[in-house]
Amino acid sequence: MTRVQELWRYPVKSMAGERVTASEVTSRGVAGDRAWAVRDEVRGGIRGAKKLAGLMKIAAEYPGSPSVEGSSPATIRFEDGSTANTGDEDIHQRISDALAHAVTLWPLVEIGDGSHYRRGAPDNSDMEEELREIFGREPEEPLPDIGAFPPELLENECPPGTYFDAFPLLIMTTTSLKSMESRAPGARFDVRRFRPNLLIDAADAGDPFPESAWEGKRARIGSATLRMGVVCPRCVMVTRGFEDLPKDPQIMRSLVRENEGNLGLYAEIEKPGRIAQGDEIEWLE
Repeated sequence: MTRVQELWRYPVKSMAGERVTASEVTSRGVAGDRAWAVRDEVRGGIRGAKKLAGLMKIAAEYPGSPSVEGSSPATIRFEDGSTANTGDEDIHQRISDALAHAVTLWPLVEIGDGSHYRRGAPDNSDMEEELREIFGREPEEPLPDIGAFPPELLENECPPGTYFDAFPLLIMTTTSLKSMESRAPGARFDVRRFRPNLLIDAADAGDPFPESAWEGKRARIGSATLRMGVVCPRCVMVTRGFEDLPKDPQIMRSLVRENEGNLGLYAEIEKPGRIAQGDEIEWLE
């Protein structure tokens, strides 16, 4: 039986998030997920931990139930244990100090002319090298095929109007994590590295990486209907060190060797609804 084992939301893009037992899910994904993000005031553009690794050492949570629209106030916890609120006057400086890099914290912004969401200046003028740095790939390793991603990502850090990398939901299975743990026993394939919204117990799948067989399928989970998208090509974020997890480039080496650098599956919401821990997945096609 295939069920939801864990449900996660991440109030601030690239910061550590929080587990919840249930949530409303709309076209924007899990309520309150990626409702805030930091903007790079040095090179411009919305930035995540692909570029600002220290974001993963900061955590965010909601003091109450967040709205399904907009950006509800959240609490931010720094590595030293101190806290702040997203609305504090000094929040931009607090986060900048923690990152040793000038940033500002932003709620979701109306698309307008789209300038808020456009990519900032790259760190490397060689586009291939820039992509290798982002995806954590060695010179001899192939870069992921990004042709299936929304075309607006060529110019924007995220789909305008959102702070998602590409799609509103990321799904992973316990089976895939266990497969990688068995094939790379020296690495810690902890779910926190991979930041899914739904961690699915798919013990009966009969495939070491079940997500790849789910592409294009439709599923009912709780009262929501999801359309599964494409598998998720992993980036350098999964190798970062944070909390009790060490920095580990072998995470990426193992993923490239065993599963073409992929882990997990993107999804979109066809019908909004409520999803809870323990909900069974009902395949519709």
